[in-house]
Amino acid sequence: MHADISFLGLFLQASLLVKLVMLVLVGLSVLSWAVIIQRRNLIKAAKSRSAKFEDKFWSGVDLNRLYQELSARGDANAGLEAMFVTGFKEYSRLARLSARVPGAVMDGTYRAMRVTLSRELEKLETNLPLLATIGSTSPYIGLFGTVWGIMNAFIALGAVQNPTLGIVAPAIAEALIATAMGLAAAIPAVIFYNRYSTEVEKLEGTYVNFMEEFSSILHRQAYAEKESA
Repeated sequence: MHADISFLGLFLQASLLVKLVMLVLVGLSVLSWAVIIQRRNLIKAAKSRSAKFEDKFWSGVDLNRLYQELSARGDANAGLEAMFVTGFKEYSRLARLSARVPGAVMDGTYRAMRVTLSRELEKLETNLPLLATIGSTSPYIGLFGTVWGIMNAFIALGAVQNPTLGIVAPAIAEALIATAMGLAAAIPAVIFYNRYSTEVEKLEGTYVNFMEEFSSILHRQAYAEKESA
């Protein structure tokens, strides 16, 4: 009677611990792909919104009107929109309270935008460490299942007087499949972690550049208002 060396057959023939390892790896793989798809959609939306907002911002639109338009949307703002609303709101508030002292106004405005920047980056980076963890631990989990399976295979072979390749092959394949599953879970996680980390860094650069440029605009406006007062 030949052993079933299909994936399902190897799973059913495996020991309880190896089965648990395989199930854990399947779960990690599913979780990894769920995070990959969710992060992909979020980062894609963030890039699209940033591009649209920058086009509108640099088109010469009145900043007061843009602020009122975005403020009416409430918590729906994100990325550059959220940074603009926060910065303009803080600038307007401090301009009234600081007796037109440009330095104090800009310090407070810049700090407010930095806080919003940190929050937006935190949203983009959410679950990326999970991908890194899955990518780094899955091969070791699979290797553990392989080592355990090979140990059981050799113990079983020791009880056979005339071991043959037909007896050895299914036992070794049963053990090695855990490593294969570990690599299958780890490789996509590592690839997309590196890709998304790079894209988040690019978005961070976009956010920081906008914050500096917007601060320069507000700085000139603050001094212009002081001179006209």
